[in-house]
Amino acid sequence: METLEDLAARVRACTACAAELPLGPRPVIQVSASARLLVASQAPGSKVHASGMPFDDASGDRLRAWMGVSRATFYDARQVATLPMAFCYPGRASGGDRPPPRRCAALWRESLLAAMPQIRLTLLVGSYAQAHLLGAGPLTPRVADYRAYLPAVFPLPHPSWRSQLWMRRHPWFEAEALPALRAAVAAALD
Repeated sequence: METLEDLAARVRACTACAAELPLGPRPVIQVSASARLLVASQAPGSKVHASGMPFDDASGDRLRAWMGVSRATFYDARQVATLPMAFCYPGRASGGDRPPPRRCAALWRESLLAAMPQIRLTLLVGSYAQAHLLGAGPLTPRVADYRAYLPAVFPLPHPSWRSQLWMRRHPWFEAEALPALRAAVAAALD
């Protein structure tokens, strides 16, 4: 039987989407059989592609602040796993990055998730992750209804710079959802 470490090594060596990737393949994941919190997001950005560390950018700083965790906790794979919908930077499109190629999730997600049985809470960061797990639907009502998804799932907007505008239009997110997120994250990691 293949170990999670062997599976992760195969994922990191994947070139299935190489022809579609402007910077070439560089799968960025963080996994451990003992992880209790899963961050499911869109796809790595160009800065993450360069560093090879998930959420190693301003979006990551914002996400960690929302979660109420330190960099050390976030990057401790024994506690926190990150599995985006696609593991490589998909390139630019007008107004942002291209959508994550679906092939990546189809190839790897289920096997990786099956090898991480301790996951207590999954953060669905952005519309692509939410659509993958919850089906099609609008982001804002899902985030507003976060209580309905607890204790296993917490839907979130993507923490890009655009989220600042979204947060101004939806002050309940900072006032109500973020304290609940921090409590859910703390409980999952406890």
